[in-house]
Amino acid sequence: MTQAIKVALAGAGAFGIKHLDAIRNIDGVEVVSLVGRELDKTRAVAEKYGVRHVTTDLADSVALPEVDAVILCTPTQMHAAQALQCLRAGKHVEVEIPLADSLDDAQAVVDEQKRSGLVAMVGHTRRFNPSHQWVHRRIDAGELRVQQMDVQTYFFRRTNMNALGQPRSWTDHLLWHHAAHTVDLFAWQSGGEIVQAHAVQGPIHPELGIAMDMSIQLKSSSGAICTLSLSFNNDGPLGTFFRYICDNGTYIARYDDLVDGKDQPIDVSKVDVSMNGIELQDREFFAAIREGREPNASVASVLPCYRVLDRLERQLASQG
Repeated sequence: MTQAIKVALAGAGAFGIKHLDAIRNIDGVEVVSLVGRELDKTRAVAEKYGVRHVTTDLADSVALPEVDAVILCTPTQMHAAQALQCLRAGKHVEVEIPLADSLDDAQAVVDEQKRSGLVAMVGHTRRFNPSHQWVHRRIDAGELRVQQMDVQTYFFRRTNMNALGQPRSWTDHLLWHHAAHTVDLFAWQSGGEIVQAHAVQGPIHPELGIAMDMSIQLKSSSGAICTLSLSFNNDGPLGTFFRYICDNGTYIARYDDLVDGKDQPIDVSKVDVSMNGIELQDREFFAAIREGREPNASVASVLPCYRVLDRLERQLASQG
């Protein structure tokens, strides 16, 4: 494919805007359709980014013959069904994390991708952040081996608000969304299969219907271990912080930034063409389409993560 890749983007909220900003920096890609829940708000975003076609129905976008690919930034509960809809319409698809909120749905998307032969990947952005890429390259070079990862994923979200402080129509989830980042990253960085997984959770919120605090322990077949703490109750600092304890150094990743164990900054600016993990993720999606290959974070490659999440969900349900 040498002509411009024409994209439909579904979800004009906080994360959709991150992708629109990222795509502005990528040559040979054009967003031609924008899907949103509220037409007026979606039109306003479309005007800002020069998107011509606006709709509230994804079916309208995938019906456009010029659309080559779709990026889904919609609520978690819609991801799997919409990914299947795109693949069956002959469109490549990138699904924001998580791929699904059940293992069966995730498997269904993997099966459809294999049948169609189209590119389908998931927004497991930690694989693309320059900070984590820097660590991964040193692991691949044999210079580092992960012994332990200690990860904190902390937000203050006691009501349904998105990253822009706007009301959400859906409920976020610590296990199927936020834990997915770390479960996948730990397996990718440790170079092994997750052979042990255990979780405990705090009380269920009476209105949101989800646990607001959770703790997860993992062990890789490589011998490395991981401890993950998650909370929607934490009143700052906010975000996710990854501590890599390795055989040859300690490193702390904060999204795209990296410091050593003594809090000295590490220059990761030369790791990739951008310091923006979302942009790098999108670049991989479009490169895989052009090159006719499986992308990093393909639906098949991240499926083991969802198998672990399924095991943890069953475990938590059995605890009552």
